[in-house]
Amino acid sequence: MPKIFSNEFGRLRSGWRALFFVLAFVALAFVIVVVLRGAYAVLHELGPLPGLAFMPDLIFRLTMLSAALGVGYVCARWLEGLPWRSLGLTLHKNWLRDLLLGFAIGFVALAVAVGIAAAGGGLRFSFGGAGTILPVVRSLVGSAFLLFVAALPEEALFRGYPLQTFARAHLAWVGILVTLLFFGYVHLTNPNATLGMTFINTSIAGLWLGIGYLRTRSLWFPLGLHWAWNWALGAFFGLPISGMNLVSNPLLKGSDLGPAWLTGGNYGIEGGIAGTIALVLVTIFTWRTRLVSATPELEKLTSEENPVVPSRVVSIRPADDAV
Repeated sequence: MPKIFSNEFGRLRSGWRALFFVLAFVALAFVIVVVLRGAYAVLHELGPLPGLAFMPDLIFRLTMLSAALGVGYVCARWLEGLPWRSLGLTLHKNWLRDLLLGFAIGFVALAVAVGIAAAGGGLRFSFGGAGTILPVVRSLVGSAFLLFVAALPEEALFRGYPLQTFARAHLAWVGILVTLLFFGYVHLTNPNATLGMTFINTSIAGLWLGIGYLRTRSLWFPLGLHWAWNWALGAFFGLPISGMNLVSNPLLKGSDLGPAWLTGGNYGIEGGIAGTIALVLVTIFTWRTRLVSATPELEKLTSEENPVVPSRVVSIRPADDAV
């Protein structure tokens, strides 16, 4: 019976560790939401809060990020005896290179999806900076920051501790399967989402990002992929980001001419076959490319179980009897 709960290394099995993370994450997220909403309500009563229309979404993102990293660290430390850096979000060697390379690959992947839809006659573009370029520049810069903040909590949650703990148990593909299904499921609550293509494409994106994590054992690379995909969608091409129009002054303004099966319709490119083809291609590329690799330390921290070290036994001899 004990084998159901513990492995040969003296640790709780990966499935139970992942379940513990989920339960603790939900509980902590609830507490953080209550505290932050209470604080926001108090500030709102003290006076108007101009320019804070984005505050509810920011509260949601901060809640997810704090809970995912906080619970992830507690689980890594308490359940597996691992340090904070095992989560893959420290400034380790090549972290900036991983982030920027991920951004470049993510942008090209989205451009491929747009190119397929445009070649099929489904998309048309016009320049968004009619009159003056300054609002467009502000939008490009501002949305880059906001979409970075939006992508970071999702990576900390879906490519964070649950996937990592399965990887240490040599069950990385189980972790990817579980997280990509949840990743696809949560996006079904977005505006204009459909059970078919929305779920399929978002799940493929979850596979892509999960593979991105496995290639580097760091969150920076999948974060760059995710961030660039969303930024290119909304700020560069002026298309909906997972069913939402989040950028007011994009560089280009995309017009969807249909059919929806190609372009994704109101949900955006992620809901059409053009997005499917691009995601499949970039997933294969990410798996096969030699442009990225894990540092030896991160590889070790995320590819094998950390055995329990028995407590040191100190032997105390009674003092010799006095003669």
